[in-house]
Amino acid sequence: MGLRVADILAVLPQTQCTRCGYPDCEAYAQAIAEGVAGINQCPPGGQQGIEWLSSLTGRPVLPLNPDHGVEGPRTVAFIVGVWCIGCTLCIKACPTDAIMGSNKKMHTVIEAYCTGCELCLPVCPVDCIELENVTGNTTAWSAWSMPLAHLARDRYQFHKFQKNRGLLENDQRLELKAETKLADLAAHSQHTDPTVLDKKRAVIEAALARSRAKRDAGSQTLKP
Repeated sequence: MGLRVADILAVLPQTQCTRCGYPDCEAYAQAIAEGVAGINQCPPGGQQGIEWLSSLTGRPVLPLNPDHGVEGPRTVAFIVGVWCIGCTLCIKACPTDAIMGSNKKMHTVIEAYCTGCELCLPVCPVDCIELENVTGNTTAWSAWSMPLAHLARDRYQFHKFQKNRGLLENDQRLELKAETKLADLAAHSQHTDPTVLDKKRAVIEAALARSRAKRDAGSQTLKP
């Protein structure tokens, strides 16, 4: 029986930090199951995580690949309020929605939801985000826990759900505008040549067909 992605995913820390080289923990689990990724690419899981993956996959225990980082303590991001300009870029980058704030208002990190993924650091234009070591010399899974991993995974799944829903709603708004234009193309165009209008109509109809196909596909997978 082949490896189940769900079983591999269950022993990953769910920080969604992308240090493994994949966009999230699930993608890394899929790559391990397919045999295209090593079991030693997850710094948050550290050596303990590698041993768990070794036991699960039957592959030999290896040291953490330094190309993906080093094992370290658990960190939590915090925002230096006097420097924050309220750009909201960190909010968009956070995979667990652990940052609160609004445009041009100071942001703050909800410590209980922060996984220390560090994805907020490179997007901050004023470098007002810093990391705080909250576990001292304790590292990787010894500094993390399964309940925290489960919480992070649930929050990430809901984050993806909201993001996908927003994209679908935006596509629907654009589709409605295109349909309105198509209903009376002559009134929405500077051209009067029927041949030109027919070409524009064909382009819009093709774009609408692609949008509907994309929306229908997204609706099938849009689950919290």
